[in-house]
Amino acid sequence: MAAPEQEQEPDAVEEGLFSHLIELRSRLMRAIVTIALVLLALIPIANRLYAELAAPLVARLPQGAHLIATEVASPFVTPLKLAFYAALFISMPMILYQLWAFVSPGLYKHEKRLARPLLAAALVLFYTGCAFAYFLVLPAAFRFLTAVTPEGVEMMTDITHYLDFVMLMFFAFGLCFEVPVAVVILAAIGVVNLQQLRDGRRYAIVGAFTIAAFITPPDITSMIMLAVPMCFLYEVGLLAVRWLVKPAAATP
Repeated sequence: MAAPEQEQEPDAVEEGLFSHLIELRSRLMRAIVTIALVLLALIPIANRLYAELAAPLVARLPQGAHLIATEVASPFVTPLKLAFYAALFISMPMILYQLWAFVSPGLYKHEKRLARPLLAAALVLFYTGCAFAYFLVLPAAFRFLTAVTPEGVEMMTDITHYLDFVMLMFFAFGLCFEVPVAVVILAAIGVVNLQQLRDGRRYAIVGAFTIAAFITPPDITSMIMLAVPMCFLYEVGLLAVRWLVKPAAATP
């Protein structure tokens, strides 16, 4: 009688794996459909979206200067690329929700209690970083770049290169604004404790300015505008560790 029971165990494991794969496919399809629907809604206004994205540079170009397209298909393809990026940006809450719905059943109660605020904070911080880059950093950077343009050189930026540059800035600032989330995760998994994080504050400051020097355009203003928020967010991360991570997990 023991043999049939042992034969059923692999079948049960295979059935459980198959059900997980079906659920994963369902979650992925929901996320993809959301992105597709948002993209379809944005395509009619893709040119307007690009005009808004280019506003920080266009406002600081010399009189008579303008953006250019160096490839035949760029005026058509580049706004569509922006619409796709914007669709991903707008759909991010739904994507994270589908990810959470798939992963959460396998988490312990205390892991869920920690993961929920971290996911919400990660989303808000990424959006905040992108907005910070658009409204504050990019205007300052373009003001500097147009000011240092050599005499006799006309600044004419390609629309595709501009989109790539701005998307890189958005991603970099959004990622750098995740410092509190990274600090909490490191403390929660026991890599560091609260006291070590406090003692490492000086290294965090040096690291913030080093990262800012590599990421931002070559002007001191842009570098400071990234490094200072990162230092502030590091302190926010220390406060979050005190609130969210149990003392046992935050001590050696």
